[in-house]
Amino acid sequence: MQVRHEKFEVRTSGKGTYEITDEVQAKIDKSGVRNGVVTVFVQHTSCSLTMMENAAHAARRDVERFFEELVPEDADYEHDDEGPDDMPSHIRMVLTRTSESVPIVDGKMQLGTWQGIFLFEHRRAPHQRRVQLTLMGE
Repeated sequence: MQVRHEKFEVRTSGKGTYEITDEVQAKIDKSGVRNGVVTVFVQHTSCSLTMMENAAHAARRDVERFFEELVPEDADYEHDDEGPDDMPSHIRMVLTRTSESVPIVDGKMQLGTWQGIFLFEHRRAPHQRRVQLTLMGE
């Protein structure tokens, strides 16, 4: 069994969901791991990762709108060092995840038909986000 580490960056243009499925699969292809697992991890506290519908953009917009209502920017937060979207972005990250693990069989992630891996940007400003992969398998 081998363990490999890969990384890539995602440039966001502000709040929203950014599909990274193809980038993850490209790193798996390059690694040579045919059977095992990939763990995807984002190194930030104001964005997250999520597995969700990748065919209908309306599903992504509905999730984004839900989080806007669930964790509004105009609430009375004590932590606002980087502006009014600072604390809401941290809360949204806590409610989601910073990592996802997916099995690999015959060199391909075993995602469902409509599943994709998304970076969920919670800040209004553009950011460059670091994504780390750990691949384990043979």
